[in-house]
Amino acid sequence: MTEKREIIGARSGSPVEIIDLRRGADDFAADVRAGLTATPKTLSPRYFYDDLGSVLFEAICRLPEYYVTRAEEEIIRDWSGEIVAALQGPIRIAELGSGTAAKSRHLLDAALRRQPELEYLPVDIDHGTLQATADALAGEYDALRITGMAASFEDGLATLATRLSGSAEHTLVLFLGSTIGNLEPAQRLEIARLIRSALRPGDALLLGTDLVKSADVLIPAYDDVLGVTASFNRNLLVRINRELGGTFDVAAFRHEARYDTEKQRIEMHLISTIAQSAAVRAAGIDVQFAAGESIHTESSYKFTQDSVALLAAESQFRLAHQWTDRRGWFGENLLIAV
Repeated sequence: MTEKREIIGARSGSPVEIIDLRRGADDFAADVRAGLTATPKTLSPRYFYDDLGSVLFEAICRLPEYYVTRAEEEIIRDWSGEIVAALQGPIRIAELGSGTAAKSRHLLDAALRRQPELEYLPVDIDHGTLQATADALAGEYDALRITGMAASFEDGLATLATRLSGSAEHTLVLFLGSTIGNLEPAQRLEIARLIRSALRPGDALLLGTDLVKSADVLIPAYDDVLGVTASFNRNLLVRINRELGGTFDVAAFRHEARYDTEKQRIEMHLISTIAQSAAVRAAGIDVQFAAGESIHTESSYKFTQDSVALLAAESQFRLAHQWTDRRGWFGENLLIAV
């Protein structure tokens, strides 16, 4: 299938350019087919973020149980000047999984306090959120030039590598929200190496990592009493029904969050409450579920400073500094490319 490489949202004299690199329904269908015919069954969390999924995730970030967003914003708000000052000379900022860029604004402000203009290169799979955020930022910051990429991390990084070459500016890549924790160990090493390949020595990666802590804190963060996270999880089935011709009885799946102590990760599952079947026309499958059978939809690994330092070393970075929130629940890590 041919991926789109369409520039949209660019107007004459506009500081905003959006490049659409999204792949189509064929890739979604292939991933659903691979995941639902595997043992155990899985679905990729990258498909959480359609328009409704993005809205639900923003709601999750405001829940009292979900400490991650507040802890990370506390760190970035308090230390943005020091983070930006770690790179010499004028910089540009790229961001993977930029969302609404709520936390990133502290870093944009810090950069613009020390240089007259700034290039910002956000990457997000949700085109609607990317466009709205870019337009909002352009309205707030006269000195900001924005080139957004509606893309997966991998496709966005490939384009970033091309755009970042040949410039004297240092680059700060933001990978916030503990998104790195959603990747399996081999995948996160691969993405860290892809980020490094787009950078030059002296450039930096600001990596958000949720830290190891009690399951009594972790489980409620992924299974809130209002059921917002459950709606977010089940929306994945709603999306399959709408976009791929699925026949899931969404109400016959319940949300469950588990903590695996050995692997130090939260797992999100959709549990079939009855024996049932569901077809996915675009994927060409008819899937059988036993009562109590799970679809594993997301992992969220938790980190220590040592595990972050090891990831950095294995991907040709060095861990220059780790800041934590006041409770020590979240870590913001500055990795310098070597």
